[in-house]
Amino acid sequence: MDDISNAIISLVRIGAAARFIYCMVRLSAAEEEAAQYKKRAKNTVVFYIIAESIWQIKDLVLYYYA
Repeated sequence: MDDISNAIISLVRIGAAARFIYCMVRLSAAEEEAAQYKKRAKNTVVFYIIAESIWQIKDLVLYYYA
């Protein structure tokens, strides 16, 4: 179970970083769609913060009840 959660955490981190980099590259290339890619990059950062918070809360709950 712990290996699966570590794999999911790694995939979320890699995916969020890749999405953010993609949005930044497209932001510099597409002048007319700049607002759209700024919003997508912001949403990616918010998703990453929420995902990391969920894993930390999970660890706290498991520590408390274990």
